[in-house]
Amino acid sequence: MANQRLLIVDDEPLARQRLRDLVGDVGGYDVVGEAANGVEALPLLQDSTVDIVLVDIRMPVMDGIELAQHLRDLPRPPKLIFTTAYDHYAVQAFELNAIDYLLKPIRSERLAAALAKAKPLQSAQSQALQPLQQTHDHLSIYERGKVVLVPIAEVLYLRAELKYVTVRTREKSYLLEAALSQLEHTYATQFVRIHRNALVARAAISGFEKQRVSTGEEAGETAWVVLMKGIPETLVVSRRHQHVIKAA
Repeated sequence: MANQRLLIVDDEPLARQRLRDLVGDVGGYDVVGEAANGVEALPLLQDSTVDIVLVDIRMPVMDGIELAQHLRDLPRPPKLIFTTAYDHYAVQAFELNAIDYLLKPIRSERLAAALAKAKPLQSAQSQALQPLQQTHDHLSIYERGKVVLVPIAEVLYLRAELKYVTVRTREKSYLLEAALSQLEHTYATQFVRIHRNALVARAAISGFEKQRVSTGEEAGETAWVVLMKGIPETLVVSRRHQHVIKAA
């Protein structure tokens, strides 16, 4: 029987080396790669078959909790084990929701037990971990069989269309299957609602002006629209949300 393939994700090189050594001691597993954060890890997970991911919780750029949310979008999500220094609230969340974790410093017998029972993160478990998530810096877009990470800092607006949300950057548009209300809650400091179907990045707004609208619910009317930096498109500000203009 072939060894299971394992990826180590930790921002500390010494911690990664210790895990690699411990995995070797346990036997039956091959470490096929390492990453210092979630952004580095995701391409490795898409380009090769990985059975189990050992992922640290607290990491810069993208922490382990955010990575776990993105892993659920993969066609074949790997099994997941979190590693953490002592954190009462994190450990309590893991134990209440039957999520595998290893408390640092990690011992080989505890690692062996966790590897033997590791399983993919389920939807309910993923939701339970969201309060522990420190960063919400990327959207994961499933496109052409791969998950693409879109930095929130590059998103100009989010617009709901049927069951999808259009995610617009300066370079292109993506389609995300998500609820606009949830995105509004998650990114409340970065985006402002201007219409029941649209959120605009606060940093992307260059101004407002009145225009005759040619499409959408307000077609044929004169309405306030948002002018955005870097693109010629405009978005209508609904009457209900015109307080945004006064606050600008």
